[in-house]
Amino acid sequence: MNTQTEGGVSAVNRALTVLLAFGNAPNGLMLAQVSEATGLNMSTLLRMFESLEQFRFIKRLPDGRYVLGPANFHLGMTYRESFQLREHAAPILARLSEETGETAAFYVREGDQRVCLFRFHAERSVRTNLREGDRFPLDVGAAGHVLLAFSGTRGAEHEKVVEQGYAVSVAERDAESAAIACPVFGVGRVISGAISLGIPRYRFNKKVQNDYLPRVLAAAAELTHALGGDLPSPGAATQADSLGALQA
Repeated sequence: MNTQTEGGVSAVNRALTVLLAFGNAPNGLMLAQVSEATGLNMSTLLRMFESLEQFRFIKRLPDGRYVLGPANFHLGMTYRESFQLREHAAPILARLSEETGETAAFYVREGDQRVCLFRFHAERSVRTNLREGDRFPLDVGAAGHVLLAFSGTRGAEHEKVVEQGYAVSVAERDAESAAIACPVFGVGRVISGAISLGIPRYRFNKKVQNDYLPRVLAAAAELTHALGGDLPSPGAATQADSLGALQA
């Protein structure tokens, strides 16, 4: 783990690096293990642990192991209660809609359907019409394909979506609409939803797809970061170089 984080206060950066080292160690770590994970020497860690123990961020067990203390749980619960998804998603979707002039939306899965939680329309006369709360089947539309694929649904089509990191659809849910969708992840790389950009079919072509796809990918990555999630390893492609995935 890199402890040479740029900016901020170096002592704080080191302390936070130490706390993050316990993220994958629910049973705790010995001092030497923390040293190996962070690159900090054990004498530095012992001094740091005195402060972290005082504020209940670290607890030392009788056998010498260190575990996270109750202060972390308290902060986590406070964060959970104060977290509002709309506050994070709305600015990202609004910017995506403004940049493209199209309809940006965020979908979540509910059973065998996908639900539009948030959407932003572009200020133009012809656009993809969508309302917050609208429900659609999972097996049609780019957002549905993303939610299925990254929820573990098997099949060649879904595996391709996972490999690419996005889905594209044309005239599936609506004969006059196309869409590009990318997954949004929460903690533990669990799929949280999908950002979708809806485009009237007559405006959609290879050039438009190549232009809009990086923007949707960037929006999904930004919201993933805001949710505390991690993106999976890059797939075989990050930009659309053909329209082979389109289904008329």
